[in-house]
Amino acid sequence: MNSTPQRTAASPAATGPGRTLRGRRAVAVLTLAVAGALAVTVGPLNAASAAETVTVQAESYSAQSGAQTEDTGDAGGGRNVGWLADGDWLRYDNVNLGLAGAHNATLRLASASSAGGTVELRADSQTGPLLGTFAVSSTGSWQTWTTKTASSMTMATGAHTVYLVMHSPQAGDFVNLNWFTITADESHTMPPMPTAGWISVDPVKQAADTKAFFALTPKPITNNPVRVPEFHALCQVSHHLNDDPIVFPNQPGASHNHTFLGATTTNAATTLASLKAGGTNCNPVEDKSAYWVPTLYSNGTAVDPVGGVIVYYGSSVPDPSRVQPFPEGFRMIVGNAKQQTDTPDKQGNHFWCAGIGGATGRTADGVMPICAPTAQLTYQLVFPQCWDGIHLDSPDHKAHVANPVAGGCPTTHPVALPHLSFVMSWPLGMDTTNVTLASGSTFSMHGDFFNAWDPAALAQRVRTCINQSAKCNAAGGF
Repeated sequence: MNSTPQRTAASPAATGPGRTLRGRRAVAVLTLAVAGALAVTVGPLNAASAAETVTVQAESYSAQSGAQTEDTGDAGGGRNVGWLADGDWLRYDNVNLGLAGAHNATLRLASASSAGGTVELRADSQTGPLLGTFAVSSTGSWQTWTTKTASSMTMATGAHTVYLVMHSPQAGDFVNLNWFTITADESHTMPPMPTAGWISVDPVKQAADTKAFFALTPKPITNNPVRVPEFHALCQVSHHLNDDPIVFPNQPGASHNHTFLGATTTNAATTLASLKAGGTNCNPVEDKSAYWVPTLYSNGTAVDPVGGVIVYYGSSVPDPSRVQPFPEGFRMIVGNAKQQTDTPDKQGNHFWCAGIGGATGRTADGVMPICAPTAQLTYQLVFPQCWDGIHLDSPDHKAHVANPVAGGCPTTHPVALPHLSFVMSWPLGMDTTNVTLASGSTFSMHGDFFNAWDPAALAQRVRTCINQSAKCNAAGGF
């Protein structure tokens, strides 16, 4: 029950859409999944350019936190949703925001709380892209209704899960909700909100870049280098955020905490353009790529890799002379953030102790090595090397790449790219008896790569070092 004045029915307030879904001058089919029922289609398909409004009843949520329904005194009758407090939310599945365009939104609400607050309209998750914010103040009673208009609408298109998220400075419930509307103005074409999926490379440009790459003259080998196809970048820890621009693009705070390396501007809104325009702490500076891993904790305290993370670019295929550079904007993930126990082949945990004295034993559960005071806990994260030659990314951020088979790239992923790996080491003698990751147990270690190398610098290193099977330094020399 409410700690604030009791709810009582009131005479119908200002007119509203009532208890039906309505559309105005429909230009597209808009669909809403209503509380597990069959989808309701709103409006016929029409080629005219106009504004389409879909009205969503608050009680038609697909999931909720903290909500209860009650008969409403608002125009049109039916039920409203109440008992909503700070942190509560309502989820509505498959709300079609239109083909393209600017948006307006309204929210029908009542409140007897003097504390007020806000209701956020978000796409895809409770912390996803903010579509708009509605200010809540007292309307006089729990059944005195008013219609609020959202501020700061974000452009988004297509079908999305939509959330209403409650925020208030008081502990108790602060608002009743009856319905909300979203109007997509199809007369104003705007770009769609980025979503995960198959992202294709420009095939014409890629073919031209591949041809130009293999026509590139490598630097002559000098100084009798080790004959291993490899170069590297040394990148420092840049910052920590609960963001992941590959898995949760444009959804700040939607991820577990990550330790970001290299690019200094990486966040949920990161794109190739923002990486190229931003800074880097990598050596060489031509590498503006973003690299990240889940933050590691020892006894609950975050601990960063020391001395920088070495990012190796090598090859494990029989003919390294056919390896070619990553295309611009290429991204991929290795590992599984949801893996909380060992794999069936007992290969899920690859931590070891590097340095004088090495490992002196195992933790009581046998999971982690115990390092000598002169040794460092170390991990090497190894990515797939073979690419399908078509996609910069895939829905799971893994399907467009594969590991070599019998020493070579499979026919499904025929293009050999540099074999990427991170080598990370933590402080000497660190306590490993209670090590966890932001994603959970140490078996959930994973890594992300978003390529933003200067194309010429990357091409020269691949051509000179990997193609000639010569170990190079960070400068791409011998």
